[in-house]
Amino acid sequence: MTYADDEVVRAAGCVLWRHSPYDGELEICLVHRPKYDDWSHPKGKLKRTEAPLAGALREVEEETGHLCAPGARLPTVRYQAQGRPKEVSYWAAEATGGHFTPNNEVDRIIWLSPAAARNRLTQARDQQLVDALLGILNPA
Repeated sequence: MTYADDEVVRAAGCVLWRHSPYDGELEICLVHRPKYDDWSHPKGKLKRTEAPLAGALREVEEETGHLCAPGARLPTVRYQAQGRPKEVSYWAAEATGGHFTPNNEVDRIIWLSPAAARNRLTQARDQQLVDALLGILNPA
């Protein structure tokens, strides 16, 4: 089935990462959304004329309280949400500072090793983004 462009829900987000302040190891930030009781990467719907990268950075700041430096583009994730096709553009993004404050949309964040993040993610489709990030940060 094909959909008109205006039927596709467009969203954007980031796989937010940092080097642990404790041991320097790579950590990935996941957000917990109480509405869905799930763990995911920070993301959200784009505003009408918003560019995907700008929306991704806005969503990271709104959901995690962190500013970030965007890096490489990651795979776009496509799925059905409430009977409509959804397309989420993602970027790798290094956290550059900030502080989380719980809000209605996100009540918790957690910084985890890549393996623990992959295991904590609620949706299997989000796990591929961890692998994509690792491929960019640690090229063979």
